[in-house]
Parts: sequence; C-alpha cells; structure tokens
Amino acid sequence: MQARLNLFGQPLTGTFLKHLNAAGKALADSGLPAATQELVKLRASQINGCGFCTDMHAKDAAEAGETALRLNLVAAWREATVFTEAERAALELTEQGTRIADAAGGVPDEVWARAAEHYDEEQLTALVLLIGFINFYNRVNVAVRQPAGSYRPGQFA
Repeated sequence: MQARLNLFGQPLTGTFLKHLNAAGKALADSGLPAATQELVKLRASQINGCGFCTDMHAKDAAEAGETALRLNLVAAWREATVFTEAERAALELTEQGTRIADAAGGVPDEVWARAAEHYDEEQLTALVLLIGFINFYNRVNVAVRQPAGSYRPGQFA
C-alpha cells in the first residue's frame, strides 16, 4: 500500500507538524498519566480505522512498558478486567468524544461525570484536548491512506 499523498515530502507539513508536535508535547507533559494517554490514542485510532496511528501507539505503549494483554484488550475494554476505573472512564470519554456524529447530544452527562470522578480539571482538559488531537491525526492519516506497520518506537520524537 502506498499513501495517496507524501505528506512528509511537503514543506507545509514540516512547518505545520512542528507546531502541532509542540502542542502534543504540552499534552504529554500534562498531569494525565502517560499510560492513559497511550490507551486513549490507541482506542481512538482503532475506532477511526487509522492503521498508522494504531501501529504507532501500540508500539509506543509497549516500549513504555504497557503489557501485551492490556494492549490486546483495548478494543474490548468494557469486558476486560485489566483496566482501572479511571482508565475505563477515559476510554469511555474517548469513544464518546470520537463518535460525536453518532450521538445527537454529543458526550452524555453521565460519561462526563464518570471521567470527572477520576480526573481533576487540568487532567480533564488534557484528556479532551488529547481526544481531539488524536482524532485530527487519525483523520489526516486515513484520508491519505498512510500505510501502517513500519513505525519504530520513538521515530518522531
């Protein structure tokens, strides 16, 4: 498979990604646990069918010490017993925030309330921004059919 467009060969991409990655660094350095961040990025990428980001975030999470069991169960987190209540709330918010078009009212109040039980305002801010951030990347990669499978952990660090 070949991408429809070589984004990395475009000068605009380099300029744009420099700024976007600075925003990503701010999220990475937030008070939201790193493991939760990777689970959120992985789940949104699965929902959006973004192979490139699914590959990247599964590998980055594994490199950071995440277990294969937990990574393999992210797609079925509701039935899995390996996630904390806080992680489950983050994954639920991720699904609702990613599937906004599927719900006329947006993120339900009860989903927000469950997340707010586990995360303070700074962490909730980081979580919401992270959900939007990964959805942006997913949409770009899906639109250009960015191939998956060759990512190396830390490749874009």
